[in-house]
Amino acid sequence: MKILVSGASVAGPALAYWLGRYGHEVTVVELAPALRKGGYAVDFRGTANKVVLERMGVLDNLRALQTGGSAMRFVAEDDRLLMRLPPEFAGGELEVLRSDLSQVLYDHSREKAEYVFGDSIASLTQHGGGVDIAFESGAEATFDLVFGADGLHSVVRRLAFGPEQDFVRYLGYYVAGWDLPNDFGIDRDSLMYNVPGRLASVGVDHRDARKAGAMFVFASPELTYDRRDPSQPKAILRSAFAGLGWKVPQLLDGLDGCTELYFDSISRVDASRWSNGRVALVGDAGYGATLGGMGTGTAIVAAYVLAGELAAADGNHAAAFAAYESQLRKPVQACQAGGNRAGKFLAPRTRFGIAARNRLLGTPFLLNQMLRMGEKVSSDFVIRDYSTTQGSSGNLLRNVSQESGNQPGTPSTAM
Repeated sequence: MKILVSGASVAGPALAYWLGRYGHEVTVVELAPALRKGGYAVDFRGTANKVVLERMGVLDNLRALQTGGSAMRFVAEDDRLLMRLPPEFAGGELEVLRSDLSQVLYDHSREKAEYVFGDSIASLTQHGGGVDIAFESGAEATFDLVFGADGLHSVVRRLAFGPEQDFVRYLGYYVAGWDLPNDFGIDRDSLMYNVPGRLASVGVDHRDARKAGAMFVFASPELTYDRRDPSQPKAILRSAFAGLGWKVPQLLDGLDGCTELYFDSISRVDASRWSNGRVALVGDAGYGATLGGMGTGTAIVAAYVLAGELAAADGNHAAAFAAYESQLRKPVQACQAGGNRAGKFLAPRTRFGIAARNRLLGTPFLLNQMLRMGEKVSSDFVIRDYSTTQGSSGNLLRNVSQESGNQPGTPSTAM
């Protein structure tokens, strides 16, 4: 089939790889002029993530690029240590820079798909013979299926399902990240500084100690701004963190030379269905949580399942979409729940909340309990093995936990 995928970050290239592998003619359209850069890290946890990455043939590539994770060192204004969380708390079993992940997935899929950068979908019309697409560039084409892998602010979801406010629930915080020179004297641990409702942090690039990455989180009423105009979020950040000490003024100065600023709300997507006719959502577009929701690993698994179910259903997209959602909705929602807590954890709104977080997570028993909870959630995915799919419904069902030698429900601890 002729298939259009919107979005070239993580879910889009992963889906393009699998669709191309099953013989479909795939086009990936991406609004950005090139693959997005940016040094913030993403992580993978659990057996399902590992198995899908192995089946894609990219696990060794990602292991060669892994950061090793960073400990989170929460400090006072004078850099006095308040609490330290180990690297595995944020870095999972395998942590890589998001830009590295995108590059690996793009390199792995580009022989199986055509990539069009600097364009986006302007309109979408479904009919019995396919989906008519008009692009912002003026080009027009008809596709058999269209997949929205275009993130929290999905164009495909807006055009095929309804306005963003019907699906995206704001969780009270914003997050930003940007790269800048490492003029802070930091080495391995990321430094985290809190005042009520705000977090400023900086960490070193593990492969180039001359580079660093800033991350800011702050509580706020929901804001209105132009996401395509980088000067607007920069002004918002300067206003939100004005007057703070520590390294905050120097970090804000780094915005001047920043060309790749990530800025977004901490929100979650709640869609009662992930497909509408010949259109389906994958990754953050359908069930994202900006931060803390294990969205990267979920997107990788979901792309595998969606393409595999389409192959197993002999191209019957209605049956494939129903099977895709039936398999993934419950474990995906369990992962999403972590996004509800991310802003509150990183930037508690009161001094008492900051002190309580530091005290509780400074207790080894409670820290270990939180790590175990994350392992359990990420181990709840049960996916099919589509390797025997030859256009029939008789393909083998296999529990991924059993495939990797673990009993069902047992968290994977080795990557």
